[in-house]
Amino acid sequence: MMRKRRSTVISRIFLAVIFIFLYAPIFVLITFSFNSSKSRTQWAGFTLDWYAELFNDASIMNAFSTTLLVSLLAAAIATVFGTVTALGFYCLRKRWRSPLMAVNNIPLTNADIVTGVSLCLLFVFFGSRLKFNLGFGTLLVAHITFNVPYVLLSVMPKLYQLDRSLIDAAQDLGCTPARAFLKVTVPELMPGIINGAIIAFTMSIDDFVISYFTAGSTVSTLSMTIYAMTRRRVTPKINAISSLLFGAVLVLLIIINVREIRQEEAKKRAEAKLRQGAMQK
Repeated sequence: MMRKRRSTVISRIFLAVIFIFLYAPIFVLITFSFNSSKSRTQWAGFTLDWYAELFNDASIMNAFSTTLLVSLLAAAIATVFGTVTALGFYCLRKRWRSPLMAVNNIPLTNADIVTGVSLCLLFVFFGSRLKFNLGFGTLLVAHITFNVPYVLLSVMPKLYQLDRSLIDAAQDLGCTPARAFLKVTVPELMPGIINGAIIAFTMSIDDFVISYFTAGSTVSTLSMTIYAMTRRRVTPKINAISSLLFGAVLVLLIIINVREIRQEEAKKRAEAKLRQGAMQK
């Protein structure tokens, strides 16, 4: 009994140390984003001036609007492509599905710099022949490319959980295949589709390496702008930007986790109702 308590205490201490190691730098960054001094070591008082300067900086606001637009468009298009691809994979035989899923997983395990350089060379190759340059379009295509696998992996588990008898019942009651798909299949897949869209949006906002190689010289995302600022001189505005990005990602993670908890609770309630109905019969 004593050994079990000691092991529990040690594991909790070890876990606390890991969390401190991971999140202490982030909390320091957030704290110094409200520091009235430019010092990165001494606290001189609370202020919101760096956030005010941040929102008055035209280059940062342009980069933010570009990042937001690219992330929204890439997430929306990748969600459609990823969902359709998942449906196609689901309809394939297992011997064909397994190798294609392995190909789908390559962008997830591949290094970002390899993906970025490869896409850059591809765009330059076709651009020299089709007469277009790196810019917003190539940046958007690159983001769609690495977002599709995340959406596909979010939708596939929901397809495996799908009860095909519901689709057959809808068609027996007079639904056309298209109407059964919209009324039955899509609502059943919606939790996976929404999770995939949120993940794709988060990955697009967070990306730097692939954007750096595919955006060209006319377009700059927020991560690229921050990188350019750090090369010149680190200012507290960078702390403010990083704090806002951390807050946005944290909110998205909370939304995802709350949705998953609610889905599990709704599933348990539905199963409990079915058991009660079966017992009453």
